[in-house]
Amino acid sequence: MGVSLTVADSKRAFHNAFPYVIAPIYRRLVDELLVELHLLSHQKGFQADGLFAVGLTQVFDSFSKGYRPEEQREPLFEALCSANGFDGGALRFQAQQARDQVGHHSLEDVKGWLSNQGQGAPEVIASLLGSVQRDDFHYSRLVAVGLLSLLQSAQGADALDPQALRSSAHEIGEAMGLIKDRLDKDLSLYAGNIEKMSQAVELMEETVAAERRRRERAAEGSAT
Repeated sequence: MGVSLTVADSKRAFHNAFPYVIAPIYRRLVDELLVELHLLSHQKGFQADGLFAVGLTQVFDSFSKGYRPEEQREPLFEALCSANGFDGGALRFQAQQARDQVGHHSLEDVKGWLSNQGQGAPEVIASLLGSVQRDDFHYSRLVAVGLLSLLQSAQGADALDPQALRSSAHEIGEAMGLIKDRLDKDLSLYAGNIEKMSQAVELMEETVAAERRRRERAAEGSAT
């Protein structure tokens, strides 16, 4: 993407790639990711590495649960990416590759890799962790979410409660050189917003179901 392109250009490119109506509940997700990806694509020290890919796919998948129609969900992700010069399919592959690598190992193994900047880790994981050590590394909330998501992929992680996993992510992030206060804030906001979004989706589905029942009763009444 050229440096002269603006957020408005990204939004225009997105709507050209995804010319469908987006339900109000998901518009905030779309707007925030469009702006965030636009800003990241213009950061000199930013690289679309595995940690970013894991974080981005995790944020999108978590906040787009319940999206209808379902078949438009992945095109939505791809349009958000392409509007800012990213390849959605390639990012999906990177993220899955990283999760698969972590999924073959225990949580303690993963903690050790993360705390030691990737030393002893599989190549994919070592590479993405090594990127954090670059002098021009650019932090974003997607890095924080990516870190948490990688921990969740490890064997044994499902036995821990969400708060324990977040605490592990905080400790490891600090050991990696990330700013603890920033990491804490981003992961806390992520957890809180996920809960709010889940409640909103549940309410929306209940409303749709109630409206469907009302129409069915009305149709039955008019038929008698």
